[in-house]
Amino acid sequence: MKIHFLGTAAAEGFPNPFCRCDACREAWRLGGKNIRTRSSVIIDDVIKIDYSADSHMQALRDRIDLGALEHLLFTHTHYDHFIPQDLYNRVEGMANGIEHPLHVYGHDAAIQQCRAALGPDAGDRFAAHLLQPFKTVDVGGARVTPLPANHDPMETCLLFYIEQDGKRLFYGHDTGWLPDDTWAWLKDKTIDMAILDCTHAYTGNNRNPNHMGIETVLEVQRVWREDGILGDGGQIYTTHFTHNALLLHEQFEQIFEPHGIKVAYDGLIVEF
Repeated sequence: MKIHFLGTAAAEGFPNPFCRCDACREAWRLGGKNIRTRSSVIIDDVIKIDYSADSHMQALRDRIDLGALEHLLFTHTHYDHFIPQDLYNRVEGMANGIEHPLHVYGHDAAIQQCRAALGPDAGDRFAAHLLQPFKTVDVGGARVTPLPANHDPMETCLLFYIEQDGKRLFYGHDTGWLPDDTWAWLKDKTIDMAILDCTHAYTGNNRNPNHMGIETVLEVQRVWREDGILGDGGQIYTTHFTHNALLLHEQFEQIFEPHGIKVAYDGLIVEF
């Protein structure tokens, strides 16, 4: 599996262009891996998870042909993950030379909002698929199981367990400490690579709700190791960082390196 990190920031980006805090000012000064756009990944060049307002710029930056996308999975409808209006750029007349539909997957709120945003012009350029927790679906050559997240109590926010060619990816944000039914489902599973929410820095709580912080990521790793879910070769990558954590890329690396956890950055490509 090839994982291309398009963005690795929380909702406001890092730095937040409106913010003058020390972390944002230092990120501007240092540049490089400290410049983060809103979180998303592309898997094997054809499966994208979430579509933020930064997707257009990310495609230009990394020279990505979004016309080649075949599948788009939505975790939830918060604005940093879900801008369905931008998908209108794929309708007939706005985009040419496309001969396959983009399959769009999400819970009912995401699908309904996509249909409203695209309207009657969607034509055969899009195909909608309703996701339900714990019901596995075929997504191209992959098997995707949506799992409940611990995020917004007013919405069915989803995480994804993705299996392909004998490899297993856990896409784990936005979420805090995982819900009990998600833990139970994972109990007899194996994860080769996990992408985990690390919105916060130190919170004083190793089972933080809504979003994870450093302690929660470490606690998830501990339990997964103890239960055999994450084997010796299994790898965790952290993402979805907020500037309010007041930590820059190298500082996160220094914290997680002793635990064998990697810190993702915009443009990073991982193959496993």
